[in-house]
Amino acid sequence: MKKRIAALLMAAAMMTAAASSFAYAEEESYTIGISQFAEHGSLDNCREGFLEGLKEAGIEEGVNLTVEYQNAQSDTGTAGQISDSFISQGVDLICAIATPTAMSAYNSAMSSGTPVIYTAVSDPVGAGLANEDGTPVGEITGTADQLPVEEQLQMIRALMPDAKTIGILYTTSEANSLSTIEEYKELAGEYDFEIVESGINTIADVDMAATELAGKVDCINNLTDNTVVSALQTVLAAANDAGIPVFGSEIEQVRNGCMAAMGIDYVELGKQTGAMAAKVLKGEAKASEMNYETCSGASLYVNTAAAENIGFTLDEEYITDAAETFDEIEA
Repeated sequence: MKKRIAALLMAAAMMTAAASSFAYAEEESYTIGISQFAEHGSLDNCREGFLEGLKEAGIEEGVNLTVEYQNAQSDTGTAGQISDSFISQGVDLICAIATPTAMSAYNSAMSSGTPVIYTAVSDPVGAGLANEDGTPVGEITGTADQLPVEEQLQMIRALMPDAKTIGILYTTSEANSLSTIEEYKELAGEYDFEIVESGINTIADVDMAATELAGKVDCINNLTDNTVVSALQTVLAAANDAGIPVFGSEIEQVRNGCMAAMGIDYVELGKQTGAMAAKVLKGEAKASEMNYETCSGASLYVNTAAAENIGFTLDEEYITDAAETFDEIEA
């Protein structure tokens, strides 16, 4: 009888341990929703880096992480529907890639308390996602892709010593673009440039606006405006017809045909964001306790094929000093 009782007690202990292990496994698995505003290289790199950042922190898709991914295809209404659906599903966290999706996710998650971690938001304060001192406005934080505007102007001046006008095409509803243009305007005079801006509402407006803009400026400077970047080949075609260069804001734009950029690495930005998200998921910190972070530093990227297309001679020094040089256009 004693042996039987001992066996029963051991079996019960094993069942308790198994149940405890199962509960622990359940506790340590996560479901997140990723809402991406548009489909283009910069934002794709953010998503890739974000998942890498989570993996480095021990949270890996297919192991202890389930990822629900949706793309708004540059439509703010769709972005709102996506974030609403994530809240209905009860995800543990929303990763919002780009300003419009970050704003939509915050609005959807505000009453539920679901944390939102954003990336590729140029001006979190201007978008209403952070206070002036960088503190979050709620359970939302992330990383900002504030562009190195002054370094970009310095580069353009060095490459085009006689240029006077820089054209910028932007979407009127994108808060990140509006704040970046203001920064360009504030600094342009220091480098003897005039900023000529052209606003669009939808991707259908890009063709006509780009053609008109290319005809009255010395070069075009592309921002990280999601709608414009989605139609980058249209902008490049208009600039090529006018024989002027297009400068990008990050590596993917240069890879795809912009002549040069003093830009940021969006994969690294995504990793930085993933590390922040991991802290929230693990309960090490709340989103509301972490100020947003910025991507530090800028690197030079050059595309010699893009220069050849318009008969532009790049200084050999720039090619040598570039962090990465492309000799073909990956459209």
